[in-house]
Amino acid sequence: MNSEFGKVAVLMGGRSAEREISLMSGQGVLQALRARGVDAHAFDPAERDIGDLEREKFERCFIALHGRFGEDGTIQGALELMGIPYTGSGVMASSISIDKVTTKRIWLADGLATPKYILLRRGAFDRQQVIAVPDELGLPLIVKPAREGSSIGVVKVEGYSGMTDAVDQAAQLDADVLCEQFISGDEVTCPVLGTGDNARALPVIRIVAPEGNYDYQNKYFTDTTQYLVPCGLPAGEEAAIQAMVLQAYRVLGCRGWGRLDVMIDAKTRRPYLLEINTSPGMTSHSLVPMSARAVGIPYEDLCLDVLRTASLDNTPTPEGAA
Repeated sequence: MNSEFGKVAVLMGGRSAEREISLMSGQGVLQALRARGVDAHAFDPAERDIGDLEREKFERCFIALHGRFGEDGTIQGALELMGIPYTGSGVMASSISIDKVTTKRIWLADGLATPKYILLRRGAFDRQQVIAVPDELGLPLIVKPAREGSSIGVVKVEGYSGMTDAVDQAAQLDADVLCEQFISGDEVTCPVLGTGDNARALPVIRIVAPEGNYDYQNKYFTDTTQYLVPCGLPAGEEAAIQAMVLQAYRVLGCRGWGRLDVMIDAKTRRPYLLEINTSPGMTSHSLVPMSARAVGIPYEDLCLDVLRTASLDNTPTPEGAA
């Protein structure tokens, strides 16, 4: 038995729209950790009292939850209160990063490129405002909930007539609807491991989806999407994207690991940041393990490396200390 980590909970499932994917990620991580001798146990916060983590004396948590209640700072806050170190970003970085609009604002303030956008808040816009969005962003454009992942609720709008349905669909999932300029070109993603100055970018993956539609189905349940590692981009272009991704990760205060999605404009070759995932997928189709494998890091080692970074935002002061 690997005694380095103590008793470890792999948090999976949860209550978000990404529950199904989280269960797949969590089972993969659980099996990998057990294969390396870690005393790891599955823990689904949707089916268990979160206080059981403290009562059952878990010493670390590997967060394999995706989306709300797992990637938005809420579970991180609970673990902070219980003093149980966890993987991934802390409370503030998690809550900022899941909000695509807040993330964009921070990136823009730091001089990082991200597609133009318009934010529509539920109940605060009318049909005329919705129809007018393409006048500013052009067509096609992307409509998506501000705080969902795995491409849930994402619609590519080709004409004015599609705007109302796309916004209504996104508004059912989130009070904030993000309308975003569509960047036509290469779709890539780049994982990051580590924290602060020690963070490093893994190889860029280029994603070639059927008809350019990298949606929920093509992400997880088909084998027709191509993932190219090496990505086939010019060396200078890949290095520039890795540098951009590291800056974007650090400015949000992220730690442990993450994955950032980028579009490269086909005409200008300029990269644009789309979003960051602070609890990336670890399924058989997932991209962080794929990128890590390209530099000789097997899945099991990747899981151990991430678990090793488990920490707290606020380390409790020992009793009696000043």
